[in-house]
Amino acid sequence: MEIEVFFDPICPWCFIGKRRLQRALGQRSAISATLKWRPFMLNPDMPPGGMERNAYLLHKFGTEARVRRLLGALEATGQSEEIDFQFRHIDHTPSTISAHRLVHYADDFGLAEAVVERLFRSYFQEGCNIGELEELSAIGRSVGLEGGALDDYLDSSTDVSWVREQNSLAHRLGVNGVPCFLIDGAMALQGAQPPEILARLLDAAAA
Repeated sequence: MEIEVFFDPICPWCFIGKRRLQRALGQRSAISATLKWRPFMLNPDMPPGGMERNAYLLHKFGTEARVRRLLGALEATGQSEEIDFQFRHIDHTPSTISAHRLVHYADDFGLAEAVVERLFRSYFQEGCNIGELEELSAIGRSVGLEGGALDDYLDSSTDVSWVREQNSLAHRLGVNGVPCFLIDGAMALQGAQPPEILARLLDAAAA
């Protein structure tokens, strides 16, 4: 089966959802699944240079107290999935257009999932600015992409329109939050659901 995963690399629930999907697939070893990573932008109007992290969080969630509660809950949930969120290291919220472009580029080499994992780790555990082309180039090289061709791609405007079109397509399909898992174009589940629920979705799709 093909599982399309709509995600944004700055979404902590997408990182959690990736882990839970992996656990669900581990519980259903008889199922052969191919993952396709689809762009979704939480902040489609984010300036190219991004914005300061605290200002972004306050704008999005309103108060420092609410931000602390939300991040604390995410840290606790992350621990249950062996994700050590390091929110204190993040000082910038980037535009994710080029990060999505990198995943799309890596897909041609069978390395999309490896890039997605590195994007999550770089942003949420190392505090890297994954809107910067230098960081994205380093991520691509770290998973085995050839540097020269990769840099030429990242330095261009190739696939910028594609990312925006894919984001619009996701909304037309009814995706209004991520992660969202679409199996064989027919069965969908939104949110970082527990592995047991994801496994039942896999069973239903397999049947």
